[in-house]
Amino acid sequence: MDRAQSQLLEKIKKIPPAYQQEVEDLSKTTQRKVKLLKGKLQMADDFDAPLDFKTLDFPGLPNQ
Repeated sequence: MDRAQSQLLEKIKKIPPAYQQEVEDLSKTTQRKVKLLKGKLQMADDFDAPLDFKTLDFPGLPNQ
């Protein structure tokens, strides 16, 4: 393990347990929301339709 990893581990150990639990809870609720959203997308009528990349807008990328 290099020095940066060991420093990061030391910082993590200093985080209060209550805050760690809060972060874990937030992670769980976020994962749950993502799973629910994926389920809703899969139930959509046109979920299996092929994507038309010419009409999609990707923020931060130049349109082609």
